[in-house]
Amino acid sequence: MPSELSSYELKPSLTLDSAPAASPTVSILPVAISPSSDQPGAPRLDKTRADHATRLDQARADQQPSNFQRFVQQATGRSLPIYGQQLFNAPSGYVPVTQAPVPNNYIIGPGDEIRLQVWGSIDAEKSLTINRHGQINLPKVGVINLTGVRAGDLESVLRSKIGRVFTNFSLNATLGRLRSIQIYVVGQAQQPGTYTVSSLSTLINALFEVGGPGSTGSMRNVQLKRDGRIVGRMDLYDFIARGDRSGDVPLQPGDVIVIPPAGPRVAVLGAFEQPAIYELKGSDSVGEVLALGGGVSVLAKPGKALLERIDPAADTARRVEEFALDTAGLKKPLHDGDILTLFEISPQFANAVTLRGNVAEPLRYPYTDGMRIRDLIPDREALITPDYYKRKNLLVLFDKADKTDAADVELGVRKLLDEVNWDYAVIERLDRASLTTRLIPFNLARAVIDGDEQHNLALQPGDIVTILSKNDLRVPQERQTRLVRVEGEVAAPGIYQVEAGETLPQLLARLGGVTPNAYLYGAEFTRESVRKQQQSNLDTVIRKLESQLQAESGKKIADPQAQDEAQAQLLAQQQQLERMKAFKSNGRISLELPPAQVTLDALPPLPLEDGDAIRIPSRPGFVTAVGEVYNENAIIYRPGRTVGDVLATAGLSDNSEPGNAFVLRADGSVKAARSNDSLFRLGGFEDIELMPGDTVVVPAKLDRRTGWTKFVAGLKDWTQILYQFGLGVAAWKNLD
Repeated sequence: MPSELSSYELKPSLTLDSAPAASPTVSILPVAISPSSDQPGAPRLDKTRADHATRLDQARADQQPSNFQRFVQQATGRSLPIYGQQLFNAPSGYVPVTQAPVPNNYIIGPGDEIRLQVWGSIDAEKSLTINRHGQINLPKVGVINLTGVRAGDLESVLRSKIGRVFTNFSLNATLGRLRSIQIYVVGQAQQPGTYTVSSLSTLINALFEVGGPGSTGSMRNVQLKRDGRIVGRMDLYDFIARGDRSGDVPLQPGDVIVIPPAGPRVAVLGAFEQPAIYELKGSDSVGEVLALGGGVSVLAKPGKALLERIDPAADTARRVEEFALDTAGLKKPLHDGDILTLFEISPQFANAVTLRGNVAEPLRYPYTDGMRIRDLIPDREALITPDYYKRKNLLVLFDKADKTDAADVELGVRKLLDEVNWDYAVIERLDRASLTTRLIPFNLARAVIDGDEQHNLALQPGDIVTILSKNDLRVPQERQTRLVRVEGEVAAPGIYQVEAGETLPQLLARLGGVTPNAYLYGAEFTRESVRKQQQSNLDTVIRKLESQLQAESGKKIADPQAQDEAQAQLLAQQQQLERMKAFKSNGRISLELPPAQVTLDALPPLPLEDGDAIRIPSRPGFVTAVGEVYNENAIIYRPGRTVGDVLATAGLSDNSEPGNAFVLRADGSVKAARSNDSLFRLGGFEDIELMPGDTVVVPAKLDRRTGWTKFVAGLKDWTQILYQFGLGVAAWKNLD
């Protein structure tokens, strides 16, 4: 053999360095309209796959529920899926896979690519495609028939054929690009049709790509036919529930996948991990079907299950029966059309007592014989909520760059601890005789602190003990915590806790009285409850005014001759309304003090409430005039100076309306030139002697054509806006 080796024509078509890495691919492409991707003019792989995915998604969207699914929905009100179908609803994951090995039992056929490397006495590298007759042709060696050869035997077959001509050589043979084969999917498939697939595809591969069985197709009897014979059957439940692929079969050209109609079906719902429609295979039992969905759940009531069954031979075809999920019940055979309902266990605890509310650990606690309130709440510590310590730890955030002030102190005290209502707690108990809830109140302090057996009540399993805070249920004044803010010209400004019934004069006396500069007539006393009521009243009036303006705007705009003027008026009124919306009531209460010398004894004996605030200003040296006056500057106060003196000094503008003027006194009271009872006349109003800090307010003339005028007329005068709603002169200036 010889010299012919040097002229051997098995010349490499590729070099080792330039040979691309070969890898088989798995691809399943529908070709009902287009040719195979291996043929000239075939569509691009990605576009063909995208078109197939779109058609499959549309097929899923168009799928109608089966008759049995509709029957179950009518019977139970539940729309149940078909067990296992969701596995095929996900987008296909069968894109070309690189570096996937070809199994040794793969049967080589026409269209497969052989990549051959030979070295030693000869050196060659060549890619060869098996022709339609199952052959390849090697120079000097001749035609080699590879039909029916397994991939694992390829090298030995080629070594034997080449060895008849050459000696002293080694070779390596692998499969490159694999052929495509054409298969058919028929019957009750999600998308039946003709498909071109990789020669490595199996039955399961194809089912994933075509979307699996449709709503009327069988999951338990998928058939593979070849040359008219059934060569494979697969129960998809084995694969879905247990991962068993023993029924999976490699596909060959011309194979037909047949999905017959579904067999008998049952529905399982209730306390079950996978409520669904299940297909039976023979006389499946309750236990066998439940095992497919994870078995009997620990949340299912073992002593009771319901089975709705169809008996076509009976006069009334449908009946229901109850059975236990015990050993005998799990062996009970199921029939076509059965609806099995599992019940959840009762949420009732056999030995629990619930503690909730203003407590350290709101939980269910185990009941013990003879258990009483003090066993559940042994000490005061059990009534301190976890939030108390969290809030306490956050107090350091108030002290930012040494800027802690009295407001931080007040906030810290108010928010730190939800104070326990020691006078009232309650047990909620179910009366099983009447199935009603009884409330059994008791005194918490006597039960926990004093150990009073009359209130240290005996508990029963299932009781709910609720501990309230003082914020949950308003307690009498004498048992409330009252924090009052005192500032200004007092001996010791600060935040103070006051006793029940303690009055304003008593508190100021306890603090050491006021300073020599204190101006008691101008004392500002505000109360939170009053502020809330004032703000509520103000909000009500604003809503009423807004409604009036909207009604008036519709009338005016409807008149084309007055539209421009109407628009301007409405804009001005809307601006005033928006300014009013920004007002915030201050909650000030007028102390109605005599203008003469005011002492602590002259202050009203008003019992203090939580949230009250007292500010004692220093004596001002001026009075002011605001509104439609030429001079709004502060005017030096002189004893005996009257309203008329101030108006003369300030000067009334041409747009003023002195008949609606009023005095906002330093003590928060209001004196109007034209009061509701008409006791004042303008002359008498001008004779009013002013006090330091008083303000004379002169409104502008009202435009009688506007809805704003109607609103003000409804309030009688501006004094109600400032006095009744707890606003100050600054608010009036914004209104003006």
